[in-house]
Amino acid sequence: MRFLSIVKSAENQGPAPQALQDAMAKLIADSLKDGSLVQTGGLGASSTGVRVRGVGGNLTVIDGPFTEAKEVVGGYAVLEFESREEAIEAAVAFMRLHTEHWPSWEGECEVRPITFLAP
Repeated sequence: MRFLSIVKSAENQGPAPQALQDAMAKLIADSLKDGSLVQTGGLGASSTGVRVRGVGGNLTVIDGPFTEAKEVVGGYAVLEFESREEAIEAAVAFMRLHTEHWPSWEGECEVRPITFLAP
């Protein structure tokens, strides 16, 4: 079963400490090797993004940065697990690396099943 993991945090927390970068590199390598990580990536700053919003049948294009947002999506991962519980365990392990190596970082990891994936 595939899951989408979405990492959200305040955008201006600064660069991740080297210890976290090293721990994440190991986690990514191990997860790719065991098949639990299908794909992952980080997103550019919201200042480089755009939102297309539909309200009342009208579309509006809004250029970033999105200053009204307290948190922005900073990265994602497509995960492969047998159960929801395994996906949760993986998210907890991912977040644990952040609390261990960057205690001042504040954010969250949302995990949701992917119900349709186009080929």
